[in-house]
Amino acid sequence: MKTSFVPAVPADAALVATLVNQDALPATLGPAAAEGARVSRFEGKTGQVFEHFAGEAGRIVRHALAGLGEAGAGAGGERRGALEKAGAALTAKYLTSGETRLVIDFAGAGLSAAEAASVLLGARLRAWRLDTYRTTLKDEQKPSLVEIVAAGAPEGTEAAWAIEAALAEGVEFTRELVTEPANVIYPESFVERCQARYAGTGLELRVLDEGEMRELGMGALLGVAQGSVRPPRLLAIVWNGGEAGAKPTAFVGKGVTFDTGGISIKPAAGMEDMKWDMGGAGAVAGTMLALARRKAKANVVGVCGLVENMPDGKAQRPGDVVTSMSGKTIEVINTDAEGRLVLCDALTWTQKEFAPAAIVDLATLTGAIIISLGHEHAGMFTNDDGLAGRLDAAGKASGDSLWRFPLGPAYDKLIDSPIADIKNVGPRYGGSITAAQFLQRFIDKGTPWAHLDIAGTVWTDKPGATWDKGASGFGVRLLDRYVRDVLEG
Repeated sequence: MKTSFVPAVPADAALVATLVNQDALPATLGPAAAEGARVSRFEGKTGQVFEHFAGEAGRIVRHALAGLGEAGAGAGGERRGALEKAGAALTAKYLTSGETRLVIDFAGAGLSAAEAASVLLGARLRAWRLDTYRTTLKDEQKPSLVEIVAAGAPEGTEAAWAIEAALAEGVEFTRELVTEPANVIYPESFVERCQARYAGTGLELRVLDEGEMRELGMGALLGVAQGSVRPPRLLAIVWNGGEAGAKPTAFVGKGVTFDTGGISIKPAAGMEDMKWDMGGAGAVAGTMLALARRKAKANVVGVCGLVENMPDGKAQRPGDVVTSMSGKTIEVINTDAEGRLVLCDALTWTQKEFAPAAIVDLATLTGAIIISLGHEHAGMFTNDDGLAGRLDAAGKASGDSLWRFPLGPAYDKLIDSPIADIKNVGPRYGGSITAAQFLQRFIDKGTPWAHLDIAGTVWTDKPGATWDKGASGFGVRLLDRYVRDVLEG
């Protein structure tokens, strides 16, 4: 979606949207349109859209009123969310309308540059679709809207938008990776897609193949991969935009590009959803693109552990014992608890290679987190209260909401193994917590670390404020906001 800026509404505009605060219809609205808004119960509430037509200079112009909610209501993330919802509502209404250009009139809306950019961000994010494989769409089902024109936006909006546009590109890239089918995105092609998208951004990439990981002793990650014909990869994405020599912050993502469960095979119903079991790696890849596009003044490394979990004659079995890169041995009780096996080696390698100041890992790790939180929050587990507070604040500011869960010795002992150092699952109850406890055993003492279980938030079966059904892009906005407020702030 292209976004452009003009000083005033163009004379040839065919579709013009006016931003309206709640209970404040424009004084210039004609009597027929005003009455139409009233009987349609349009009050300017956040996300409301009212359409009317008017004759202007011998032609008919399509107009829309877009509700911003109460003037000045809310603050921070709440206010940004309302403004994004307003922009997104316009895109949702007109994306397949036959119109190619939407002019948003910011004159008189009383918004700051940052607030105007939030409206534009919502409009762009809601426009994203992946129609690559939909070859029989009728014309009226195809997106027609290709440009958003910001007319009369406040001074500084273009600069603010440049930052938000970088964020939007990162979110869109994550959605693309998560949405693509598993026969298209697998460990090798995930890396290739990143290499192509990152060209010219200044990001540095390192890729470890199966042989290199074997030499490093990554028996946990390789154990997951051994049942698949798709070879695993470890991808490191480095952005050095901060102080030279300063320790980076590490974002580590689980990248299981398809998860059958392995020998502990999943039920057939719904297994197609497991193409998005790489949502953590997708979020890391999108975040790194956003940071590079906006030239973030921070040192950040993104690491993606990429495997496919399949059952065949070479697949690992329940009861196998594998040796992780850390040297710790793991009894594999359930081959469908594979994400933590991938992450433990990725986390060990990240710490040895980069000695990060802090680590945040993201993973679609457990179904248990969906039972706990539904699809509204991701679960947060951390060994550092300060990091917890900063991530929670970033979640509230970005709209990628988190909810903290406990960690402790009582949970940790539930994953002791009688044959190895640790087993990969505990009892039925507290499954998200014991999964996090497993990961914590691979975190070096003194390293601030947080684990985000995003299983309930990366994919949705209904549209949200700034996304359609499917991939939400969860995690990119959270991590970008964390970088802005903590690392750059």
